Amino acid sequence: MAVAAEQAQVREGRLRTRVATMADPGVRPMLAELTAEYADRYGPDVAAGEMRAHPDAEFAPPHGAVVLVEEDGVPVAGGAFRRLDARTAELKRVWTARAHRRRGLARRAVEALETEAARRGYTRVHLTTGPSQPAAVALYLALGYALSGSEGVDASGRRLYYAFAKALPGR
Repeated sequence: MAVAAEQAQVREGRLRTRVATMADPGVRPMLAELTAEYADRYGPDVAAGEMRAHPDAEFAPPHGAVVLVEEDGVPVAGGAFRRLDARTAELKRVWTARAHRRRGLARRAVEALETEAARRGYTRVHLTTGPSQPAAVALYLALGYALSGSEGVDASGRRLYYAFAKALPGR
């Protein structure tokens, strides 16, 4: 047990979280792997449509941001947010590199996105995730996000996607 805790501390010491923009070269691995992941789960047309649906400008300051979690200078997790309305940031592009999953890096990225969104004056966060991403659903529930009972559900009651919301702590 002591060895595992010691290794976790060493890993933590090698991690850095930083705010970036979509133009940052560190964002390229995130976007490439997300596109491949979406294509594997939902097909290439859906993946291309999702990545085109929100141009980079939507994630630009002052209303948006990108967060990267790096290990020894290499991006291993991240995400972005954009303005949904004056009070609400929408998280998008939440990602963990396949080789680095199950280490709490997605949690770290989401928490950093929440912190940056609150710093920019947002009081609420909204996000959606697809039906083929159970690990993401579990993460958002564990982080205190509330699942919408109606958004993302068709008339027959079938879930098309999961929508979540969370109030951000006051500044």
